[in-house]
Amino acid sequence: MLNVFSKVFGTKNDRVVKKYRKRASEITALEKNYENLSDEELKNEFNKLKQIIQNEEKSLDDVLKEAFAITREASKRVLGMRPYDVQLIGAMVLNEGRIAEMKTGEGKTLVGSIAVCLNALSGKGVHVVTVNDYLASRDANELKPLYEFLGFSVGALTDGIKDDVERRNQYNCDITYATNSSLGFDFLRDNMVYDIKDKVQRGHNFVIVDEVDSILIDEARTPLIISGPTNHKNSNYVKANEIALKLQKGELIEPKSAAEKPTTTGDFVVDEKNRTVSLTEQGHIKAEELFGVDNLYSIENAMLSHSLDQALKANYIFQKDVDYVVKEEQIIIVDEFTGRLSEGRRFSEGLHQALEAKEKVAIQDESQTLADTTYQNYFRMYKKLAGMTGTAQTEATEFAQIYKLDVVSIPTNVPIKRVDKSDLIYKSEREKFEAVCTKIKDYHEKGQPVLVGTASIEKSEKLHKILVDKKIPHTVLNAKQHEKEGKIIADAGQKGAVTIATNMAGRGVDIKLTPEILALGGLAIIGTERHESRRIDNQLRGRSGRQGDVGESQFYLSLEDNLLRIFGSDRIKNIMERLGIQEGEFIESKMVTRAVENAQKKVESMHFESRKHLLEYDDVANEQRKVIYNFRNDLLSENFDITSKIDENRVEYVLNLLSDANITHSTSPEDFDYEFIIAKLKEDLHFIIESDDIKSENYQDLEEKLISILKDTYENKMNAVDSKQKNEIEKVLYLQILDNAYREHLYAMDTLKTGIGLRGYNQKDPLVEYKKESYNMFIELISNIKLEIIKILFAVQLQSKDDRQKEQEALQRMKESMEKANEHITTNLAQEAVKSSEKKIARNEPCPCGSGLKYKQCCGKSGPKKGLVAGN
Repeated sequence: MLNVFSKVFGTKNDRVVKKYRKRASEITALEKNYENLSDEELKNEFNKLKQIIQNEEKSLDDVLKEAFAITREASKRVLGMRPYDVQLIGAMVLNEGRIAEMKTGEGKTLVGSIAVCLNALSGKGVHVVTVNDYLASRDANELKPLYEFLGFSVGALTDGIKDDVERRNQYNCDITYATNSSLGFDFLRDNMVYDIKDKVQRGHNFVIVDEVDSILIDEARTPLIISGPTNHKNSNYVKANEIALKLQKGELIEPKSAAEKPTTTGDFVVDEKNRTVSLTEQGHIKAEELFGVDNLYSIENAMLSHSLDQALKANYIFQKDVDYVVKEEQIIIVDEFTGRLSEGRRFSEGLHQALEAKEKVAIQDESQTLADTTYQNYFRMYKKLAGMTGTAQTEATEFAQIYKLDVVSIPTNVPIKRVDKSDLIYKSEREKFEAVCTKIKDYHEKGQPVLVGTASIEKSEKLHKILVDKKIPHTVLNAKQHEKEGKIIADAGQKGAVTIATNMAGRGVDIKLTPEILALGGLAIIGTERHESRRIDNQLRGRSGRQGDVGESQFYLSLEDNLLRIFGSDRIKNIMERLGIQEGEFIESKMVTRAVENAQKKVESMHFESRKHLLEYDDVANEQRKVIYNFRNDLLSENFDITSKIDENRVEYVLNLLSDANITHSTSPEDFDYEFIIAKLKEDLHFIIESDDIKSENYQDLEEKLISILKDTYENKMNAVDSKQKNEIEKVLYLQILDNAYREHLYAMDTLKTGIGLRGYNQKDPLVEYKKESYNMFIELISNIKLEIIKILFAVQLQSKDDRQKEQEALQRMKESMEKANEHITTNLAQEAVKSSEKKIARNEPCPCGSGLKYKQCCGKSGPKKGLVAGN
């Protein structure tokens, strides 16, 4: 019924696109108004729009048609490209904070620039996010003439720009191109600075995310973390790795009836679907014996059990040349979606160290989280978020639920001519690769270029060896050759070219074909395996058939492929056996292709739950992060009233002090525990007070006296500096205390998250437990910060201007006396004089070196000496 309804009335997407088409026609009707204008006149028209928007006389939507029409005309003149109507539709979708799904080769880069020019009119900054530095620089440079023609400044942020001043300059441009990681890490670093002038970002107004599925879906599984060295050491990785290798792998035996429980064999069971490893009861006992402990899960042995879990994962879940590579004695992560090496990234929670132990390379120190966030929470900070990609519909639910983003599929400018053939399924991987090589040879001899997609480095190198043996010339693009990727992809459309690529997500380089190649059938695509995500397969297919070119695509699968082996091979295997499939034969049927798609949907759903799970936990931390970062920004602000904040904290300290002394409004004055108050003030603040100073007739009187005494004592001490310096000192100390406490809090939160899953065995929801415990920890954090600032400010010692001047004069006298002394006595004699005097001189007596300072402030200090000895 739904299909019939859609055919008669069109889908929801068709109806949305129809409305956009009408507006695109209205923009095209304006074209003639601007064609006859000179460059200066065209620029003036655009500047008028800029003034209207910045004076808030009209909204962006009010001027959209004129802005788009001028931008189109400017693009014709400066870039030599006239945006098609479908590209205007894509730009309108972006402007409304939606995702524009446009096929590969439809000119998404130009589409983005039209929406960028409209939104940059506000002067509040527009960010365009790309998947790598190369694309950020390329797109900024290619579009720079257009932007500058319209009066905008444009910047590109790459990892090569280390200087904060330069990074700030790029952010201050009207339009800034950057990678997602650059933006995320700059945000975290900005919330670690001690001066507001050191921040590089200037706000989060409007962002367009190119390859939005790669960034907001794929990379969103990994949080952004700035780490630093930790005081909490764990040296069990090598031992845990040895024990992991001694344990016997078992399997889960499913029950034959619902009344029975599942049983396990061996010491541990690997769940490939969920990428987890769990110890059996037998393995638990064996691990305790090997570690030499009574209880592996007691508090004192928590790090042992954690290290063993990670060692088992490292050995039985994570594969070399699939999940990571070993390069120059280092473990480097392979991005599972782009196939690129993720230099500088490390797996968290000790997994990276476990892999280092497995591969017998140097184990680097564990780090602790100094600041963290997720891409989900970072990009949701923008007032308006939009994205574009060739493949988004398969993840439309996630975009809607997590980011409140609708997906609109934009029709192609020219109908697609590529032929997508059904999957071919073989019994074994060996048979599959033989068939792939035969097909590659046919294409190569014919002269038709072929792009072969593999799911991992391991498989690309396996295919590479077979092609070498068969003497078929080819090039390989995987994480190990990613430096040459631009050239390899550009050459993939040459006559007879054979290119093996590990994942084609977000490559950003078009494979352009000559008329001769199109006459041969265009670019042929061979997929050697179905990826866990349908989007990645669609991105591979999308490399062929751009802008109405001819082309073809087909996937070759086997029952030994990970996806089929884990998620659905039994059903397909039964079909093959019933059909009597022989060695080297395959089956090709829509039913089997649907079974494969269902397996992919299962994995996508599982990954969605994984990302949702990560976000649910980070949402808890994000509320805390907002509170800390907002307060931090207040402290950095020149207008923040730090004095009132400290007064407030002092009052809270006194109230807590009285509460700890069991003194309330109803307590009789005879029962006031003055001794406790005096002892506590001495312990916390090193402040000595007499009971007569605080003797009171009632609670209110006692509270006021304590607040007044502490405030007066503090203010008297702070009179040594002027009010501006006082505020500066208070802010810097407050920031240091805040950062150190928050850092320790993040470590505690990481530890809590690591073990919280075990609460599930006690029939408790781990997320609910995490929310409760982290809330209590956060309340304690805030309380500790307030107490610590009162303690530190009370303890800090300041010098008056007179004291500083006296010290400078004394240092000058010291220098002069040293020079005189050196004329008469040797340095050695001077040392002996000081050494002998050290035995006799009291700490408060004048120093024998002649500096004019007390002995304790001069040669009696630890560390470098002043006076005569300083000349040594």
